[in-house]
Amino acid sequence: MVWVIIVLLLFIFQIMTILVAEFRYPSKTVAWLVILFIFPLIGFVMYYFMAKTYSQKRKSKRKGQRVMKEIRRDLQKIAQRSDEADVPLHGVWKHQRLFGLLHNLPGCVICKHNSVTTFAETKEMFDALKSAIEAAKDHIHFQFYTIRNDLIGTEFQQLLIRKAQEGVKVRVLYDGIGSYSLPKGYVKELTDAGAEVHSFLDPLIAFIDKRLNYRNHRKIVVIDGTVGFFGGVNVGDEYLGGNPKLGYWRDTHFQLEGNAVYFLQNTFLTDWCFASGAVLSDSRYYPELLDKENNQWVQIVTSGPDEHWDAILEVYFAAITTAQQRIHIASPYFVPDASIFMALKMAAISGIEVKIIFPLVPDSELVHLASLSYMEELMQAGVVFYQYAKGFIHSKILIIDDTIAFVGTANLDMRSFFSNFELNAVMFDNKVIGQLEADFRQDLLDSKLMILEEFRKRSRFEKAKEAFARTLSPLL
Repeated sequence: MVWVIIVLLLFIFQIMTILVAEFRYPSKTVAWLVILFIFPLIGFVMYYFMAKTYSQKRKSKRKGQRVMKEIRRDLQKIAQRSDEADVPLHGVWKHQRLFGLLHNLPGCVICKHNSVTTFAETKEMFDALKSAIEAAKDHIHFQFYTIRNDLIGTEFQQLLIRKAQEGVKVRVLYDGIGSYSLPKGYVKELTDAGAEVHSFLDPLIAFIDKRLNYRNHRKIVVIDGTVGFFGGVNVGDEYLGGNPKLGYWRDTHFQLEGNAVYFLQNTFLTDWCFASGAVLSDSRYYPELLDKENNQWVQIVTSGPDEHWDAILEVYFAAITTAQQRIHIASPYFVPDASIFMALKMAAISGIEVKIIFPLVPDSELVHLASLSYMEELMQAGVVFYQYAKGFIHSKILIIDDTIAFVGTANLDMRSFFSNFELNAVMFDNKVIGQLEADFRQDLLDSKLMILEEFRKRSRFEKAKEAFARTLSPLL
């Protein structure tokens, strides 16, 4: 009897620990409690090492992060030297609540004097990135969630090695989980050539620090502080259609020049400080940008478990609730939290056109099942879903009316909203938004419309699998 009481008290302690620690995220709490009930002790061990609240532990790193934030505040002053009188004249001004939120986001400036190039084909983006790296004179900052030791990965490795040997400072940063299969030999060849390479939260270190669930999902390249690249593409042959299961890979990536590059650079250097401990604050990384003819407005928005705001989630919610005509979304993963789910449902019921594209052939079966679990109720409300049939769609796009678009690395799922380090851009320029909208409409032509009556015919077993996946979805 005594042992039964001890076990019961221990189980209650585990439950209370999760309830207290995760009170901000009810859906996440439920997911961990389900795991705890299925695997009473193992589940708590998993929680301890994977889901503890993110925190900065080392004083040196905290100091470095403060320095980078101070630099970011200085950059805000530089970027805001642009003529702000144009802002109220832009179409987004009619969404006053949304504009007010964007304008007041901490550390996120709406910058003028930018030039944006949109890539809907990965090969074109890789070609442009290679050309920009070839032209580098001072430094190359190269960050991806996934870097593979395959044909395209080796091609970029050799290019970076050559630039390092030429005297260009090359820094490479990759995520420890996303690039877990990257061999040590690949990294050693880079470091032997003079490049600096670091892993963001190496799996072993992340396990010891109880941060295994946190991943740096950002894809950033900055060359000489003047040219930047960001978006959905990683470095791997599958992004060129090399995965036989997924086939053609549809993604969206961007080349950026202008004031907003400062904020790409600052984000990279902040991540670099975390991974390497080195604070890089020299003005060479933020050169004066002489070309002031470009007039496109861009805002870089970052989010992560180290921030007090869930910035991307909050911006998405505000954008969806202020839409007046249409909401167009493309995302490889559709696992919305309760607020986004309700915002989409209410938008559709109120007569706003809501169209969402997600993959027909998934790269993760469990996430795909979780996605399907949300769709019947949304389709009943009027949301229209399309399954991309040409291959695998990896674009992350939210377009509101004809006035604003959100693009970058964040999927429309709870992992991106709460657990990953992400980077998105807000696009205000009509030309950029028009190109994104044209690409979206082409994707619709390459997709299969989901019919509610047909979708309802799936078996009880399928619905049960979806329900279970949905329960675990906050952790996926």
